This record gives sequence, C-alpha cells and structure tokens, in this order.
Amino acid sequence: MSSISCSKNQPPPPPPPGDTTGNVYYVSLNGNDNNPGTYDQPWRNPGYASRQLKPGDTLIILGGTYILRQYDDDIIKPPSGNPNAWITIKGQENNRPILAGREALATAIDLSGVSYVRIENLEITHDPNAQGEAVYFWDGILIQGSPASHIILKDLYIHHIDGMGMNFQDVEDLQILNCNIEYCGFGAIGGPEGAYGGWKNVRIEKCRLAYSGRYYQGVFDNPENPYDRSDGFGIESSEGLIYIIDTIIAEYNKGDGLDSKAERTLISGCIVANNTCDGVKLWGDGSRIENTLIYGRRYGDPTPAPWAAIVISSVSRSNARFEIVNVTVDDCVGENYLMYFQYPDESDPNTLLPIPVLLRNNIFCGRGPECPIYMGECVTPTIDHNLFYFPNSLWVLQHGENQYTSQDISSLGPGNKYGDPLFENPAILGQVGDYHLRNGSPAIDSGTSEGAPNKDLDKNSRPQGNGYDMGCYER
Repeated sequence: MSSISCSKNQPPPPPPPGDTTGNVYYVSLNGNDNNPGTYDQPWRNPGYASRQLKPGDTLIILGGTYILRQYDDDIIKPPSGNPNAWITIKGQENNRPILAGREALATAIDLSGVSYVRIENLEITHDPNAQGEAVYFWDGILIQGSPASHIILKDLYIHHIDGMGMNFQDVEDLQILNCNIEYCGFGAIGGPEGAYGGWKNVRIEKCRLAYSGRYYQGVFDNPENPYDRSDGFGIESSEGLIYIIDTIIAEYNKGDGLDSKAERTLISGCIVANNTCDGVKLWGDGSRIENTLIYGRRYGDPTPAPWAAIVISSVSRSNARFEIVNVTVDDCVGENYLMYFQYPDESDPNTLLPIPVLLRNNIFCGRGPECPIYMGECVTPTIDHNLFYFPNSLWVLQHGENQYTSQDISSLGPGNKYGDPLFENPAILGQVGDYHLRNGSPAIDSGTSEGAPNKDLDKNSRPQGNGYDMGCYER
C-alpha cells in the first residue's frame, strides 16, 4: 500500500512579514471615536476602529477590558486587505487587551467575507461583571454566510463563552497559530456544513483546545447546555487540506477531541487526552494520524460507553485511504472497541464502502476488559510493526467475522508483536499519563523506517537507538 503523501499538498506558508504600506492606528479605553486614531489621540471603540482601516493598516488595541454589547457597532469587523497589504488588528505587546462580550452578543470578531486579515494577541471572553442573562455571549470569532480567505489568527486566548471559540463555515488559507481555546459551550474550533467547499488549506499549529462544553451561560457543566457533543475540533465535510500539527493539547472536551470530516486531514504531533467521547475521528480520503498520543476516554467516568480512541469511517467515497503511523493509544475503561474502522450500520449501506487502512509502528494498548480493535469486513488493512497489548480481552482484533488473539498477532503482518509496552506511568480515569517507554519495552527498536516521521512527539530525531521505536516516542 502506498503511503499518503502530504508533501504533494502543502499547507499554507508561514505568516507573511508585517506590512509597512499603511498607517498604524490605536484604540484605548481613554480614547474617543472622534479622534484621528493616533497614539496620542486614540479611538475608543474597537468595532468602530476596525471599520476605519484600509489595506496595509495596523490597528493596535491598548491594554484593558473592552465591553462589547451592541450589535453590530461593538463587533470588530474589518474590511479586506490585499496580497501585498494585509490588515492587522492586534493587542498591545506585553499588555494583552480583553474583549468581553455580554447581553447575548453574537460574536466579538466577524470575518465573514473578508480576505488578507491578521488578528493577534487578544483575549476574548464574557463580561465577568455581568449578572443574569447579561452574561450570555456566543462566538469568539465568526465566519458565516460569505466565505473568507487568507486569514491568520495568532496568540489568541478565547475562553468562557457560550458558543464556539471559532465558528467557521467556509474559509480558505486559514492559519490558527499558538492559540488557547477553552471552556466554550459548543466547542473550541468548528462550524456548520460549508456552502462553498467548507475548510480548504488550513493549518492549526501549537494550540490548546480544552474543556469544551464545560461552561455554558455562566454555569460550569451546565445541564441546560443544548449541545451534547462539544468537540475540541469538529468540522463537517470539506475539501481540505487540514493540518493539525503540534496541537498540544486536545483534552477534557465534553465531546470528541479531534473530529474531521474533511478530506486530506493530517493530525501530527498531538496529544488527545481525557475527552468524554471519541479521541480522534477521521472521515475523509487521504487522511493520516502520526506521532500522536491518544488516551483517557470518558473524562474519568468509569461507566462503559460506545466511544473509542480512534474512529475511521468513510461513508461518502469508496476506497478512501487512511493511515495511522507511530501513534500510541491507551485506554483503561474497556467494555467497548478500542478503535473502530468502518463499523457497519444496517440503516446506512454506505458504512460498507471498502477502504484501505495502513497501521504501522503503533502501540495499541487496551487495559480495560473486552476492548479489542474492530475492522469491518470491507476494510483492507496493511498491518505491520505494531505492538498490541490487551491483557483483559479474549481477542485483540476482529476483522469482519475473523478474530485474532494474542497468539495470532504475527499472522497480521510482518513485525507485529504482543506484549506490555512498559509505559512510564499510564493514566487512570482522567489523570495525566506519561507514555514514554521504559527500558526493556518490546516497542524499542522494533519499528520500521518506512514511512516513519523523522522526529518523535518530543521532537527527538528518529532513530535514537539501533532501530526505530514503535509509538509516538523514541526511547
């Protein structure tokens, strides 16, 4: 089986250098919208200031808490820049401003229909001094209706809002860099079905997506939250590419950790931990998980439930390809499949579409009772150089009607092993785990170089010893 080549479809390039073609304007709590917007005579309202910008301009919002309540006057809604003159809106260096929404304001920033805009160094949350229903505040950043393109979102902290941290429908050439998004009622990053191809050429790097669904309308774990699957990342069918790289961490979300229906999704260098539902779900052709650690299903709840560490399901295209390479998976809950690949649904014949799947250099550990791996009969697997450990399950893997026990592992393909991976400190029910390998682990030097990433999850070069290790870490 040939490896999926992500290099043929490059992600968006690094952010362009700062533009010097326009003017620099300022917003201050001591300003006035009748001022010219200079440092000495700044504007007062970030929403008003954003509408005054022209291509190449930069707006600096000085430190302080800006209360946003009026639709749509208070919403930051800039015009478009152009390829040689981006519009930049950013918070003051070393004094990050806060945009605090209230009174059910729809969003703090609306980028619908705009292009060549960069947003940096802002904090977005609800007004902590609001009382009653005035505390309601929906999305942090919104792209709906009209598609946006060439957008950079960097160094943002979005938290304790009722809707989505970033709610995007159609966007192309989007970069989300070094952002922390947590405690959003409906999810950290996601959006509805696209009308213009959905998400295209997206790079999400060095972000933390956590505690989605744990806050809603001023209440932690609010039972009135109407959204019961608040994901760290969750998008509908899209053209892709989607690069989720070095995203540390997608954790403690009330829904899934990372759920992408987009084609050509790459998840690389991530930790997906302690989410209530599924860990990673992939639906689109040409998708791959590599150098990733997935553990801690159910957010510390020992009750069995139909969630899995990894779910692969293609219901729209026959022969969609998926790869899992140098991934470490661990689960202690059990009583459910550790991973699903094309699980059949009698009401949906598309769940029987044939797909090829590559499993290579992975560690699959199910410490709970009866939690083998499931592959539908329509799956054509390539399974080599993996370590399996299921001490409390009758069998390790089920492929259609065929079941494989610990004694049958070698028949799955070359280099496969069964044994305790000897993790440093595997997690128990919501705890943080350490999945580096101890001396003597059968995963050490037992992998293959074919298709393996050049570096591990810690950015150490591979190999470190006499051969490549299985899993996300090199010993």
